[in-house]
Amino acid sequence: MWEIYEHRRVSRQLKGAPKEVLKRYEKWKDIVRLSGPAGLRKIKGFHDEALRGEWKGHRSSRLGLQYRVIYKTLKDQVMIQVVNLSPHDYRKK
Repeated sequence: MWEIYEHRRVSRQLKGAPKEVLKRYEKWKDIVRLSGPAGLRKIKGFHDEALRGEWKGHRSSRLGLQYRVIYKTLKDQVMIQVVNLSPHDYRKK
Protein backbone atom coordinates (compact mmCIF):
# COMPACT_ATOMS: atom_id res chain seq x y z
CA MET A 1 0.00 0.00 0.00
CA TRP A 2 1.37 3.39 -1.04
CA GLU A 3 1.28 6.53 1.10
CA ILE A 4 0.40 9.86 -0.54
CA TYR A 5 1.88 13.11 0.72
CA GLU A 6 0.43 16.33 -0.73
CA HIS A 7 2.43 19.54 -0.74
CA ARG A 8 0.64 22.32 1.12
CA ARG A 9 0.07 24.31 -2.07
CA VAL A 10 -1.99 21.44 -3.53
CA SER A 11 -4.88 22.10 -1.11
CA ARG A 12 -5.08 25.70 -2.36
CA GLN A 13 -4.96 24.54 -5.97
CA LEU A 14 -7.77 22.06 -5.34
CA LYS A 15 -10.08 24.87 -4.18
CA GLY A 16 -9.99 26.45 -7.64
CA ALA A 17 -10.34 23.21 -9.61
CA PRO A 18 -13.62 22.13 -11.26
CA LYS A 19 -15.68 19.37 -9.62
CA GLU A 20 -14.89 16.91 -12.43
CA VAL A 21 -11.18 17.34 -11.79
CA LEU A 22 -11.67 16.87 -8.04
CA LYS A 23 -13.54 13.58 -8.64
CA ARG A 24 -10.84 12.37 -11.00
CA TYR A 25 -8.12 13.35 -8.51
CA GLU A 26 -9.82 11.28 -5.78
CA LYS A 27 -9.96 8.31 -8.18
CA TRP A 28 -6.28 8.89 -9.01
CA LYS A 29 -5.40 8.78 -5.30
CA ASP A 30 -7.39 5.54 -4.82
CA ILE A 31 -5.48 3.86 -7.65
CA VAL A 32 -2.11 5.09 -6.35
CA ARG A 33 -2.83 3.88 -2.81
CA LEU A 34 -3.64 0.39 -4.04
CA SER A 35 -1.17 -0.22 -6.85
CA GLY A 36 1.24 2.73 -7.05
CA PRO A 37 2.60 4.21 -10.26
CA ALA A 38 2.44 0.86 -12.05
CA GLY A 39 -1.36 0.91 -11.69
CA LEU A 40 -1.54 4.39 -13.21
CA ARG A 41 0.42 3.30 -16.27
CA LYS A 42 -2.10 0.52 -16.94
CA ILE A 43 -4.99 3.00 -17.18
CA LYS A 44 -4.52 4.84 -20.47
CA GLY A 45 -6.89 7.70 -19.56
CA PHE A 46 -4.38 9.16 -17.12
CA HIS A 47 -1.59 9.33 -19.76
CA ASP A 48 0.99 8.90 -17.00
CA GLU A 49 4.41 10.00 -18.25
CA ALA A 50 7.88 10.96 -17.05
CA LEU A 51 8.76 14.64 -17.31
CA ARG A 52 11.95 16.17 -18.69
CA GLY A 53 13.88 19.40 -18.27
CA GLU A 54 13.60 21.15 -14.93
CA TRP A 55 10.91 18.62 -13.88
CA LYS A 56 13.23 15.65 -14.45
CA GLY A 57 12.55 12.94 -11.86
CA HIS A 58 8.84 13.82 -11.64
CA ARG A 59 5.86 12.24 -13.38
CA SER A 60 2.61 13.71 -14.69
CA SER A 61 -0.91 12.26 -14.95
CA ARG A 62 -3.85 13.86 -16.76
CA LEU A 63 -6.95 14.64 -14.73
CA GLY A 64 -8.77 16.13 -17.70
CA LEU A 65 -7.95 17.89 -20.94
CA GLN A 66 -6.32 20.75 -19.08
CA TYR A 67 -5.47 19.68 -15.51
CA ARG A 68 -2.40 17.63 -14.55
CA VAL A 69 -1.12 16.22 -11.29
CA ILE A 70 2.66 16.28 -10.97
CA TYR A 71 4.18 13.85 -8.52
CA LYS A 72 7.43 12.22 -7.50
CA THR A 73 7.95 8.64 -6.35
CA LEU A 74 10.19 8.14 -3.35
CA LYS A 75 11.22 4.51 -3.77
CA ASP A 76 12.98 4.10 -0.45
CA GLN A 77 9.75 4.92 1.45
CA VAL A 78 6.97 3.56 -0.84
CA MET A 79 5.56 7.07 -0.95
CA ILE A 80 4.11 9.39 -3.60
CA GLN A 81 4.78 13.10 -3.16
CA VAL A 82 2.19 15.22 -5.01
CA VAL A 83 3.96 18.44 -5.92
CA ASN A 84 1.49 20.31 -8.09
CA LEU A 85 -2.04 20.19 -9.49
CA SER A 86 -2.38 22.76 -12.22
CA PRO A 87 -3.98 23.57 -15.54
CA HIS A 88 -1.04 22.27 -17.63
CA ASP A 89 1.63 24.70 -16.48
CA TYR A 90 4.91 22.81 -16.08
CA ARG A 91 7.05 25.79 -15.14
CA LYS A 92 8.65 25.20 -11.77
CA LYS A 93 7.71 27.80 -9.17
